[in-house]
Order: sequence, then structure tokens, then C-alpha cells
Amino acid sequence: MDAVRLIGASRRALMGSEDTRGIMAEAWQAQALAQAIGNRLAMFGPPELRGEAMGLIELAGRGCGVLDVPLPRAGTLRAAQLTELGDARRALVDLGGLLGEVGIALVGIASAADDEATYWQCMEAIDAADESRDRVLEMLRRLAVRDEAEQERGSAA
Repeated sequence: MDAVRLIGASRRALMGSEDTRGIMAEAWQAQALAQAIGNRLAMFGPPELRGEAMGLIELAGRGCGVLDVPLPRAGTLRAAQLTELGDARRALVDLGGLLGEVGIALVGIASAADDEATYWQCMEAIDAADESRDRVLEMLRRLAVRDEAEQERGSAA
């Protein structure tokens, strides 16, 4: 399945989650998907994105690591369903949106947390989602710079 469809599925699942564990599990799924997309970009993406993609892999991995949620059952890990990146720009725009939504959902959980462990898990996961989103935005900026340079070369020819 392509990245844009998987991101859409993650957004719908996050919006449909009603309890703390469900939202935290969907935050984990989103970070795992960000990690898988980063991996695709690092291996097959434009050269100017590879360094940032490696950073995304690391940050998204940290985002998964801080959340104490049961691992998804076999066949339910969305990141494992990623077969193609598709349009890299669209995937990055949508991934940035998903990571922003994850951060907002986790803020809601942290604000209402009854125990300190949940609060701190959410705070660390918010930080990881925010940093992952920053990497995504930087990759989008680099794509824009590359496209602008290509246009200038094309109009000069």
C-alpha cells in the first residue's frame, strides 16, 4: 500500500480512538509509519533528503520507544504494509499533518493524565512527534529548493 493511503488510515484510526490506550497505540503506529517512510526515503528518495530521512528514522524510533503500549497484533502494523512511497511531496505533507495531530492528541491525554507515568510518556512522545514533524518540514523545504533550482536551470537553457 502506498504511503498516502496508510497515512490516511492512521489519521482515521487516531480520530476514531476514544480512550487513552487507543490514542497512545495510534501515536505509536504513526511513529512506526514515519520511521518506515523515513527508511524508504533514505534508501530510494532524492539524495538531498537522505540525511534528514535518517534523522526521521531515529526520531520516530524514539517516539515508538517512549510509549508503553502493547505491540500491534500481526497484520495490524500499518508500517509493515508500506509497499511504495508514491508521491514523496504529498506523503511528506500528509505525514507532517499526521504527526501534528498525534501531538495534539497526546497533549489532551497528558493534560488529563491521572498518573505521572502516562503524563511523562506523553510528554516525551509529544517531543518526538514534534521533532519528527520538524524533519518532515525540512525535507519539504529541501524539495522546494531543489524544484526551484531545476526551474532556474530549465529557464536558463
